[in-house]
Amino acid sequence: MIKNERQYRITRTQAKRFARTLEGLRSRPEGADGVHPMIAQAQVDAVSSQLADLEAELREYEAIRDGRFEVEALREAVNLPELLIKARIAQGLTQKELADRLGLKEQQIQRYEATDYAAAKWSRIREVADALSMELRGAVEPAEARR
Repeated sequence: MIKNERQYRITRTQAKRFARTLEGLRSRPEGADGVHPMIAQAQVDAVSSQLADLEAELREYEAIRDGRFEVEALREAVNLPELLIKARIAQGLTQKELADRLGLKEQQIQRYEATDYAAAKWSRIREVADALSMELRGAVEPAEARR
């Protein structure tokens, strides 16, 4: 999942490189460079697959950035980190802007998102959700509350 504009730009550049590579592979004459046709086809298939994956990630990020994603599809707590990231992107916030809202450094938000909030305490996750105007309800609660 692309989590910020920097990753988006890098992924877009990679996709362009893969597209050029694929074009080169497809335009090379059969048997050129002494490459067996089956190997040549395997190369085309591999690059095509990688390009398709990158393009899917780009489309997903662009849709989220434009505010098009289904919150209801992400109800499970296991998807909460992804939901927080998608909500930030959908609101047009950078990691720095979210950090500023929370009184944190941008690097802290970068770390949280890079690790899918694995090291974040429940109270911090609630603060992030509040900063994104998200309501957390239902079965999601800190372990201390269940004791």
